[in-house]
Amino acid sequence: MNEEKIKKLLIVSTACFMLLFSLVPFIYMILTSVNVAPDFLEKGWFFTMSHYRDILSMESLHFLDYLTNSMVVSGVASAFTVFIASLAAYAITRLEMKGKAIVLFIVLAVSMFPQVSMIAYLFKIMVFFGAINTYPALIMPYIAWTLPLALWIMVSYFAQIPKDLDKAATIDGCNEFQILFKVIFPVALPGIFSTALLTFIFAFNEFIFALILTTDFHSRTIPVGIAMFEGIHGQVPWGQIMAASTITMIPILALTLIFQKHIIGGLTKGAVKG
Repeated sequence: MNEEKIKKLLIVSTACFMLLFSLVPFIYMILTSVNVAPDFLEKGWFFTMSHYRDILSMESLHFLDYLTNSMVVSGVASAFTVFIASLAAYAITRLEMKGKAIVLFIVLAVSMFPQVSMIAYLFKIMVFFGAINTYPALIMPYIAWTLPLALWIMVSYFAQIPKDLDKAATIDGCNEFQILFKVIFPVALPGIFSTALLTFIFAFNEFIFALILTTDFHSRTIPVGIAMFEGIHGQVPWGQIMAASTITMIPILALTLIFQKHIIGGLTKGAVKG
């Protein structure tokens, strides 16, 4: 066996191992959700869809309320984050200003503070404004939390867009905002898609803020809602937890599959110079 075949074999085997390693937890989750008992590997297989019927029909679980809250909060936070990051990235990459690198590194440094170190002060602020258990109590922290990631991605992407487009638009009579909305945004659409989806996933999966800043199903998001299944039943209902997790995974999976070309294009083009 020559070197080329050995190299190809190693690549294929490694890819298969990584794929299997990544998929096994999801496969086990799905199998548990459609089995009567979570220990089906020991007691045997008994197919059922009752767990899905329970989480969709039992009002005490409030699963659909949690899922709706997550979609609304994550969607709004992602939209505002991408818009703010786009404005900041345009200013950093296009306008003549000193200390651009310092601004980026300060944003990066602030993002390194753990959530636990901020949650107590954030809770006091939300109590002061009477915002506990409301959408704004989650949307505002999510915007601040995901903004550094969005800014770095957008800056790396905007930096690759030729400035000749700006000059041509200026000659045509466009001001800075017109250049941004009519020229830069359409060209940067793949990067915007990838940034929006990443920030949406970050906000959708966030747990600590949602746990501390919400109190019931009116604004609590799906990660905390699923975790509360244990408290509702007095035991761990693994079948319902896995069924809820499987359904929760569908929106993220659908968005990723639909916009995967934009995501890959946006991230790779922003990462390669030229």
